[in-house]
Amino acid sequence: MKKIVVLGSINIDTILNIERLPLPGETMAMHDRSIAGGGKGANQAIASVRAGSETSFIAKIGNDHAADFMMNTFKSDGLNIDNVTIDKNAGTGKAYILLDEHGQNSILIYGGANQTITAQDVDNASNAISEADCLIAQFEVPVPAIIESFKIAKANNVLTILNPAPAKKDIPAELLELTDIITPNETEAEAITGIKVVDEASMKEAADKMHEMGVGIVLITVGSKGSFYSLEDHSYGFVDAFKVKAVDTTAAGDTFIGYLASQLHKELDNLEGAMRFANKASSITVQEKGAQNSIPYHNQVEF
Repeated sequence: MKKIVVLGSINIDTILNIERLPLPGETMAMHDRSIAGGGKGANQAIASVRAGSETSFIAKIGNDHAADFMMNTFKSDGLNIDNVTIDKNAGTGKAYILLDEHGQNSILIYGGANQTITAQDVDNASNAISEADCLIAQFEVPVPAIIESFKIAKANNVLTILNPAPAKKDIPAELLELTDIITPNETEAEAITGIKVVDEASMKEAADKMHEMGVGIVLITVGSKGSFYSLEDHSYGFVDAFKVKAVDTTAAGDTFIGYLASQLHKELDNLEGAMRFANKASSITVQEKGAQNSIPYHNQVEF
């Protein structure tokens, strides 16, 4: 069984169902409102454990009812939460998701306890990282903590996956050089490289620039189209998405990453197959509203 560690965020998601995004100064009625567990880190950890991997989570929560809700969710999925700690001063992270009738979303984030994770918190979890096959991190937690975790991973020959979301322009060179696989979407790829990603040629150009920055493998996800990959030797390809009717794209990218990590061989010789399996899992996620509740279990992902 693969051992995966996720360093990342925990949020309570408030989902606001609307016809379309409001214009400046406009007041609109909502169709519906719901609350669910979320956060890119938590989503990716849950995707990983549901994909069949032994998964440990490094994260922080507040001392509040939202934290109780999330911890119960993690326990029910069998996620290792030994390194999920409490910050007594900051509240549990929150996300407010505007979801339109076409399944597209816009998200506002309150970082809360997610922003208090330190390099020391990561050092406290060093045993879990050093024993893992793969470490995943995103940008909803402080960059110094991510760098520290990737240093521990590389010192122990652990594969590192960086999900550069939310988009960040100035990623430290040190972090990119410690990254084995980076997984931006089109917007994030443009933020990193300055290259607008609109077709395969521009994907290749953006990927080449990320290779120059020190990243070994670049995966650019392009929503309903699928995902592009580029290797350090500059060979590349595209894995098509599965065509489904999207209801809510929340957590689709997180599902992709969690499932990708669970499927990859240590030698990375099955990259296309792992991407295809991850695409299939994501196609199931988008057919249901919500984040963590929509992430499928391994036995549901068949093709």
